[in-house]
Amino acid sequence: MTMPPSLDETAPGPPLEILPGQLCGRLSFPDLFGRAAPVEIEVGIGKGRFLLQQAETRRDVDFLGLEWSLKHLRVAKERAERRGLRNLRLYRADARHVIADLVPDASIARLHVYCPDPWPKKRHRKRRFFVPETVPHLERALAPGGYLHVSTDVREYFEEILEVLASRTGLLAAADPLFTDEAARSGTHYEEKYREEGRAIHRASYQRPAGAARHVGGLPS
Repeated sequence: MTMPPSLDETAPGPPLEILPGQLCGRLSFPDLFGRAAPVEIEVGIGKGRFLLQQAETRRDVDFLGLEWSLKHLRVAKERAERRGLRNLRLYRADARHVIADLVPDASIARLHVYCPDPWPKKRHRKRRFFVPETVPHLERALAPGGYLHVSTDVREYFEEILEVLASRTGLLAAADPLFTDEAARSGTHYEEKYREEGRAIHRASYQRPAGAARHVGGLPS
């Protein structure tokens, strides 16, 4: 197996944070990270607990973290800079737009979406990440054999996620050998917080079939 090239930890690199206006059209991950390597995205990184731990321990993978809260993004950026992480980029943006409009086809090894905002008020439900208009793009963005990991503490939202993924994508429920136990997955800040409060965390993992066709159901061919 060919390993991705190592990043030169001594050479000056591009800034961790992607600024508004820097991205135009589909992303080029080799240009963004300076090498060709597997890419994983976390949607809603909070203060970066999970993402930074993954980037620090898996240097052969490049990570893109998406977060709307500027306050949280700044905290994650400061922590990443202190750790000297070169395989990480952070972007403040609506994750639905990034996945639908910026991420190239079949380019992502793993998508992580942990405890997304459930937007409990009925009039706000359209703001949820897992909606019929968005989920086909999750499948499109995943490389064949790639994984989608989901968690939420809201049972009703979890059931809705399962339903929309089943009806709008060809993703299959599947265990990811890299995240078969809790320790390997290293829970996010909100997962730990909710667990301490006694809330149940509902989880699911999906895989895009390795032999999946390029065309994705629910999207124009």
